[in-house]
Amino acid sequence: MEGNSARQIKSICVFCGSNLGENAKFVETVNNLDRVLAKRKIHLVYGGNSLGLMGCVSTATHVEGSQVLGIIPTALAEGNFTGKKVGEELQVPTMQDKI
Repeated sequence: MEGNSARQIKSICVFCGSNLGENAKFVETVNNLDRVLAKRKIHLVYGGNSLGLMGCVSTATHVEGSQVLGIIPTALAEGNFTGKKVGEELQVPTMQDKI
């Protein structure tokens, strides 16, 4: 690398819960994250659920203009356990295949 050039993060994977939990700080943190991702044009990869904290980060990041990719087991997607789709969705055979 020449000079002070730094690598730019293009995508980030976020693991978080499918419910909001009892601490409002979690939602506040997720809301700050989505603004940073959109501002820096960083793509989000997440668990594919639009509920809870996953729903907060995926929906807000998508609305703010960043690309969003949800990776979800086919059984959950077909069973409609995950709320509505946000951004792109990649269905995988099992939970282990998400990794």
